[in-house]
Amino acid sequence: MRSDDIKHGIERAPHRALLKALGVVDKDLGKPFIAIVNSYATVVPGHVHLDQVADAVKVGILSAGGVPFEFNTIAVCDGLAMGHEGMRYSLPSRELIADSIEVMVQAHRFDGMVLVTNCDKITPGMLLAAARLNVPALVVTGGPMLSGTYKGKRVGTASVFEAVGEFVAGKMSEEELKTLEDVACPSCGSCNGMFTANTMACVTEALGMSLPGCATPSAVGAARLRIAKNSGERVVELVTEDLKPLDILTLDAFENAIMVDMALGGSTNTVLHLLALAREADVSLPLALFDTLSRKVSHLCNMVPSGPYTMEDLDSAGGIPALMKEVSSFLHLNAITVAGKTVGENIEQAVVLDANVVRPVSNPVHPEGGIAILEGNLAPKGAVVKATAISSEMLVHVGPAKVFDSEEEAMEAIMNKKIREGDVIVIRYEGPKGGPGMREMLSPTATITGMGLAESVALVTDGRFSGATRGPCIGHISPEAADSGPIAIIKSGDLIEIDVPRRRLNVKLSNKELETRLKLLKPKQPKIRRGYLARYSHLVQPAHLGSVLEKPR
Repeated sequence: MRSDDIKHGIERAPHRALLKALGVVDKDLGKPFIAIVNSYATVVPGHVHLDQVADAVKVGILSAGGVPFEFNTIAVCDGLAMGHEGMRYSLPSRELIADSIEVMVQAHRFDGMVLVTNCDKITPGMLLAAARLNVPALVVTGGPMLSGTYKGKRVGTASVFEAVGEFVAGKMSEEELKTLEDVACPSCGSCNGMFTANTMACVTEALGMSLPGCATPSAVGAARLRIAKNSGERVVELVTEDLKPLDILTLDAFENAIMVDMALGGSTNTVLHLLALAREADVSLPLALFDTLSRKVSHLCNMVPSGPYTMEDLDSAGGIPALMKEVSSFLHLNAITVAGKTVGENIEQAVVLDANVVRPVSNPVHPEGGIAILEGNLAPKGAVVKATAISSEMLVHVGPAKVFDSEEEAMEAIMNKKIREGDVIVIRYEGPKGGPGMREMLSPTATITGMGLAESVALVTDGRFSGATRGPCIGHISPEAADSGPIAIIKSGDLIEIDVPRRRLNVKLSNKELETRLKLLKPKQPKIRRGYLARYSHLVQPAHLGSVLEKPR
């Protein structure tokens, strides 16, 4: 065992003395030492209950004959960070989380680890650490919050963001907005729809890195604690079996995860995170594969924000095992999982309990999967869009650009009603390098939706979007403006052509005009010159590579 490095031998007497200061007894020295990596924080609704989840994991570890040790990572709440400078830190936090776990696990020689997580960048950061460290590990996600109810309809965080637009458009009073605000988030947990946090929980289960049935039970249900306890027991077995993350994180596993993501109609952010995870696992995963699999696997779950169903509905319908059973003809059923069983064995007894929520392959919500990859002279290295969240009228659109060099400039124009039907809002210098940090932009997209413009206005950016975004919103444009990508030379009034069925994104300019403008482009000075974001901006790779940090040469 790795922990023998701090437990055995005369020369380790000082180490044993320090362990005994923690309450470790002599008979514990022959047992596996298991890290519980917990992102518990009282500032994040998705994480405020993770102390209880971690306690259940401890019980499982102890009952299986392991010794649990707990430490924490940071956690950013994307909802609270949205729409201001704080959002610059969200995506970069993924790398800090992975690095901090590496430091703690390597320094203290743990034999295995349970990653207790939730929310947008924390789960991916923990997966990156699992791949990098390659010690026996599994993930326990914290579960979704319950939905709120407003005027007889289910609501959540996204409802409030969109309500801001309704208020601006005069469709909602300030008193109504306040009432919605009070009821939208009635419990702890990740936000209630198929946003990034819940998409990543589902993707983690589909990858085989959490136990079957982990992703969908609510944060406040007893099932969440039972899963946590079972996971604590299972990690000790993983150490005995020497089953490691890189045994699980194969190309087959990534393809399974992408196909489940496509069937769910999940967040575009999963593209960034799976690209980054594959890079950490040394698996070749080209951006184009997402589009290939999207054309193969239909969209089966009509989930919030683009549909009516919430995570509670998906859980009641049988969760991810049921969905995987429905698409099993496409999956790699021999892929191994942390359960010690193959995907096929895990889903053998799964049953779809509500065919309205998990539609049959023969009757999909959309014939293609949730995410499309676009290319063209505006995005030579690709761009990402949630195709299933776009109305049929906006899948093909040509409109004049309204260009902004920051989210704040765009938001000011939207709030002052300077955006007209048919416009294509271009927000640039918000990429991983130029942002820096590749901010999510739920505020402008939700406000546009609330104002009733989602059927007539498109938005393209080198930044990214929240999983709660819906409508013709195209992100991850690569190369970004800060890397002298074509988006940097777009002018207001230029015609932008969007063709999702043909996977094209172009600006209607001649090659000669594009070349001339690019030659005249003057690089912008970095927005931030000190601290973590300055280092991140210097090292971060483009979005089509997962916005990972450059590896040492």
